[in-house]
Amino acid sequence: MDGRPASKREPVPLRRNRDFVLLQIGQALSTVGSEASGIAYTLLVLALTGSPAKAGLAGFARLVPYALFALPAGVASDRFNRKWLMVWADVVRVLALGSLGVSAATGHVTFPQILIVAFVEGTMFVIFNIAEIGAVRSVVPSLQLQRAFATEQARMSGVYLTGPPLGGALFGLARSLPFLVDAVSYAFSTGTLLAMRTPFQEEREQGETAGLLTQIKEGLAWLWGHAFLRTCALLFVGGNFLFGALELVLIVAAKRQGYSSAVIGGLVAATGAFSLLGSVAAPRFLRLLPMRTVLVLSAWLSLGMVAFVIEPNVFVLVAGTAPLIFFNPTVNAMVIGYRVAIVPDRLQGRVNSVARSLALLAFPLGPVAAGLLLASYSARTTAALLLAGFVILAIVTTVNRSIRGAPSFDEVTAAAS
Repeated sequence: MDGRPASKREPVPLRRNRDFVLLQIGQALSTVGSEASGIAYTLLVLALTGSPAKAGLAGFARLVPYALFALPAGVASDRFNRKWLMVWADVVRVLALGSLGVSAATGHVTFPQILIVAFVEGTMFVIFNIAEIGAVRSVVPSLQLQRAFATEQARMSGVYLTGPPLGGALFGLARSLPFLVDAVSYAFSTGTLLAMRTPFQEEREQGETAGLLTQIKEGLAWLWGHAFLRTCALLFVGGNFLFGALELVLIVAAKRQGYSSAVIGGLVAATGAFSLLGSVAAPRFLRLLPMRTVLVLSAWLSLGMVAFVIEPNVFVLVAGTAPLIFFNPTVNAMVIGYRVAIVPDRLQGRVNSVARSLALLAFPLGPVAAGLLLASYSARTTAALLLAGFVILAIVTTVNRSIRGAPSFDEVTAAAS
């Protein structure tokens, strides 16, 4: 028995779990608002300065906080009240985005203000995102954690499809609208959090005096000491690196074949649609397939890229990678759900911040590597090299001892009951 309140209750369907539904509704709206304002930052900087370099700097300011603050945010999530961390993160974002929206509406916005707001919003996202993992664990019984994270995968896939077009449309109506809408979405998220009844963490021992570095090391040591989760974390690093590179190959290949920006956008949207469909199908796969089968099958689905190496047409690349993209949400939901279920509550923030930091730091390095390769080689050759990387990961996944002995999620259910 792990003492978690959710595990002591008879599970009800997630759609009838009041607190989980509140959390998902609040995050669906706030994430759509965040994605809408994300493209608006770029459009606003370009309209204000005409400089692509400054537009890139605004994007960097919004994304770099994860690299800077994910690990300290994990410590904060384990030390302080997670619900109030999330509430205050939302409140700060309401004020920041609201101030930018008002400035844009009155014509007083400046480039330094955009950078500051982008950095503040990115920082608050890190704090909220890490604490949210513990919140899900608290409001969802262990038996349903993998399905809960499959639901989150579907939400994120849907958001990535709808958020950017919405942001562009709102910006076209008025420069201030995407930011004001985002501020309202964070206010709505605050309301859903305050309406939730379940505590977001177990009772904690008082008098935690260990330093920041010591606490971070404790989370790292726990993850590294679990062979299966350690292997999955490292496989995620390699997989995210290759996925990041693959997206750039798709865009560059389409551009070199003479397709318009609208067609390229449609191709990228198609990959997002495959991910959304895979998220919807993930709960069924989670019921039918054991973890080892999911991991090994997903790894070898990358062989679909062979089709593009044989016939280097960008539509063939999209079709060849569709099964891999479709099945990826199942992998994420299964591994993340298992990790969240077995990590002690007092270490949730630190262990998951370490795992996410590793995965997210690898993702932006993929486009850098792909860009260097594409500068010297064709998209076909670059894709062949990426395929080789995917095959190496597939071989490692297939023969690795901890993956061969992958645990059953039923073990977690039995331990929690």
